[in-house]
Amino acid sequence: MGMQSIALSGVSERRRGLAQEKMTENGVFSRDKVLTIDTMNPTVKNVEYAVRGPIVQRAIQIEKELREGVKKPFTEVIKANIGDAHAMGQQPITFFRQVLALCSYPELLNENMFPEDAKNRARRILQACGGGSVGAYSASQGIDCVRQDVARYIERRDGGVPCDPDNVYLTTGASDGIVTMLKLLVCGEGASRTGVMISIPQYPLYSAALAELGAVQVNYYLNEEKCWSMDLSELERSLAEARKHCNPKALCIINPGNPTGQVQSRQCIEDVIRFAAKERLFLMADEVYQDNVYAEGCQFHSFKKVLFELGPEYSDNVELASFHSTSKCYMGECGFRGGYMEVINMDPEVQAQLSKLVSVRLCPPVPGQALMDLVVNSPQPGEPSHTTFMKERTATLSLLAEKAKLTEQILNTVPGITCNPVQGAMYSFPNISLPEKSIKEAKALGQAPDMFYCMKLLEETGICLVPGSGFGQKDGTYHFRMTILPPTDKLKILLAKVKEFHQKFTQQYS
Repeated sequence: MGMQSIALSGVSERRRGLAQEKMTENGVFSRDKVLTIDTMNPTVKNVEYAVRGPIVQRAIQIEKELREGVKKPFTEVIKANIGDAHAMGQQPITFFRQVLALCSYPELLNENMFPEDAKNRARRILQACGGGSVGAYSASQGIDCVRQDVARYIERRDGGVPCDPDNVYLTTGASDGIVTMLKLLVCGEGASRTGVMISIPQYPLYSAALAELGAVQVNYYLNEEKCWSMDLSELERSLAEARKHCNPKALCIINPGNPTGQVQSRQCIEDVIRFAAKERLFLMADEVYQDNVYAEGCQFHSFKKVLFELGPEYSDNVELASFHSTSKCYMGECGFRGGYMEVINMDPEVQAQLSKLVSVRLCPPVPGQALMDLVVNSPQPGEPSHTTFMKERTATLSLLAEKAKLTEQILNTVPGITCNPVQGAMYSFPNISLPEKSIKEAKALGQAPDMFYCMKLLEETGICLVPGSGFGQKDGTYHFRMTILPPTDKLKILLAKVKEFHQKFTQQYS
């Protein structure tokens, strides 16, 4: 082989992304990386998750700097970027932790320090586990008795609408179920690629999962002027536009809303179901905040209940997957990664594929499954733990309702900030007016204007929020998302700092 052929061979190998050997200065051969930014899966590079994005990374750095003695205009970072209730100081529900402790260390069943109903619940869960241990794998779909308890909970919640435990899948948090359903839905190339309709603003799990799966994100905009309600005309506009370049197959709804905190009316849910039926769309109902409803006149209506109340024309035909979690509501047990998904009217052949898909990841975390069981089958009247459980549950939800109102009221006293009522969930998503000078400076730095604003807020006050651009928003509008989870005294400090900063920022860039 001549020198020219060898050179061409090397070029060919480089083009194919093959590893190349090269000699270092000390005479040792090294190879280029097999996995590089150019050879990795390109869809992963399109994934973004604002809730743990650049501002949060900077917040972690600032915390380290504070520990090292670096002087700042503040003494701590207040993270209001994520719905992590226990990290914000919310206390665990005693009964839940007692049963989980007993399940994790069954020797405690011999002690007298736990109430009898907690012991009985732990025994029931352990009997359903392989070898009587939560360290054993469960069935891929989840522990059978837990799925039965979930089914009975859904029936109670929905006024007697039947629920088949075979249609219930326990999941690693709600996120796992959502991504699994999207995997089943996505197919095609070019104009036949699957489109999935998601609300804007949206929870970034959806945009991230769609990017990773190579699906088409189809945006429909919530109406900020009407407290982030859904408009049927906007759904129709979005769908018609999307059908020009993809094949929309699914419609995702988050109710109560994240990041927007709205609670959809029953009429709205009816309209959405009729729209999905007419347009032959698969419905995905993210209902993880179903116990977080605060505003007067608002009520949670499950999509399944409304679907069945509309009669067989809809209940026998509309395909629906709904999701719940142990991470939110009054539980706030994010770290256990417990959740469930119920599927309605799924094609039996597809459901067999779903069962296969969940079997690949073996099973959800068994402690998370146990916790899900406690959420759907909490202490009943007459049982030793019932009074304490109800007291703790009510206190947690009441405090969240107070903080939701407080957040809305204080933010609306700030000139240039407008905050809709926080009807439910755990977040406010206020609209912020930014001076034109700050918008130009942000764009010169290659940043979204509300990212620029939130980064300045972090550097000057130690408050970590998420810019609205990470969730999506109408062009020309700017927002941030903040949780209502910090303790009341800390929340008041946070809101006062935001108010002071916004006034200073506006003056600085006017």
